[in-house]
Amino acid sequence: MKKVITLIICTIISSALLAQTEHLKFKGVPIDGTLEKFSDALIAIGFELNEDSEEDEMFLIGDFAGYKDCRVYVSTLDNINLVNHVSVSFPERDSWSTLLQDYTSLKEMLTEKYGAPSEDVEDIPNENATSNSDILFEIKTDNYDYHSIFSTDEGVIALSIEHYTLLFVERYFVAIQYYDKINSDIIRDHAINDL
Repeated sequence: MKKVITLIICTIISSALLAQTEHLKFKGVPIDGTLEKFSDALIAIGFELNEDSEEDEMFLIGDFAGYKDCRVYVSTLDNINLVNHVSVSFPERDSWSTLLQDYTSLKEMLTEKYGAPSEDVEDIPNENATSNSDILFEIKTDNYDYHSIFSTDEGVIALSIEHYTLLFVERYFVAIQYYDKINSDIIRDHAINDL
């Protein structure tokens, strides 16, 4: 009986230790290592490096979650070359209906994979904004909040509707941010040491 209890305790401890060493994955690649190593792993599975990439930031383009030509950003701090965060920008949309369709589709897939969101806000406070142009104006003026947060043991995934202005033209898109817990904690500890 002692052997069985010891075996069960060892199994539980091993599982706990294993869970603490697992990194959040992006397209099957653990979010870990140096910027160059992680980017090389993404290139190996089909992403293309964009020429706008810099020494401490990689910008890649590729297919992701059923969408073509997604932009993937990976960056590190100058003083600690450790990847902890990956950001994906999905193709730009020019209507609220297509933007909402992308958001809803991705949210359903994330929910299927990670379970219900730990936080879920889908709000456009101006109830009079009902037309496409009205809703896009609310987004342009930051009078909205559309995001879902998925928490896992390995990290956090944040889905959101985003916008930016380029050459006086507003761009609308859905984004997903991946934050690896282990490496985010390392970077946070490093930041605390700076204080």
